This record gives sequence, C-alpha cells and structure tokens, in this order.
Amino acid sequence: MRFVCQNFGLSDLQRRGLTPQEAPLEALQLDIEAELAIWEQGRVVWSEGAFPVAELAYQLALWLKDPAADREDFALESMQAEEGVIRIVNIGGGWRVGSNFTPNFWTSPVTWDVLVEAIRHFDRSVRAGVASMGIEPSFLPEP
Repeated sequence: MRFVCQNFGLSDLQRRGLTPQEAPLEALQLDIEAELAIWEQGRVVWSEGAFPVAELAYQLALWLKDPAADREDFALESMQAEEGVIRIVNIGGGWRVGSNFTPNFWTSPVTWDVLVEAIRHFDRSVRAGVASMGIEPSFLPEP
C-alpha cells in the first residue's frame, strides 16, 4: 500500500494576493495541491486530481504523534474536502486505507509498521514537492 502524489501546484495563492513566504499556515495547507492516488498491488484504490496534499500530510503527522494513534482511526477533517475523503481504519487484523466515497474499495489490511512507513514516505514526497515549488516545507510537522 502506498500514497502517490505528483504534479504539485498552488491553486489559489496568487488569486489571494499572497506569496508562499507570507501565506498563513491554513492557506498553504489548502492551496498546495497535487494528484493523489492510493495504490495497492498495482491498482489504484482511490484517486483525485487536485487534492490538498499538504493538509493531509499535516494532519497525518499530527495523528501519528498522538500516543493513541495506533488504536484510533483517522479521518481527514479537511477545510476543503469532505470529511472522510481519506480514512484509515483499524479492523483488528490490520489497518485499511480508503474513502467514504468509494466504500467498496479499500486496501488490504497492513500492519501498523507498514502503515507508518507508507505515511512517512508520503510525507517525504509532499515535502519534496513543496520544496520543488520554492516553498520551505518546515510548516509541516515531522510524522
């Protein structure tokens, strides 16, 4: 299981009259978008073209820092996307990733360690994409 993001862009920052250096945290989280897909065994489980990947990386990092994360499910509570667009659920035999909008398509269960490594890999991809646009990714907490 892996998160794949590509084709980074800034959706509305210029329209708001902001530069990346002066934009508040919320604007960076919302405006840094990329194509996001969740892959498993060579197939796409879920994808979206312009997804707020910085916001997802930010919330996933905070979730992993919570001492109860390995016992509590995750649901992206986005300022832009609908709640549950990305969910991580503990089903007892492992963790599954999916979306409320594609209820029949979830990843197969993975161990906590595999899930954490997938999230860290995603975080590194987002940081690299953000940096490639000339924005310092330090606004994202380390997972």
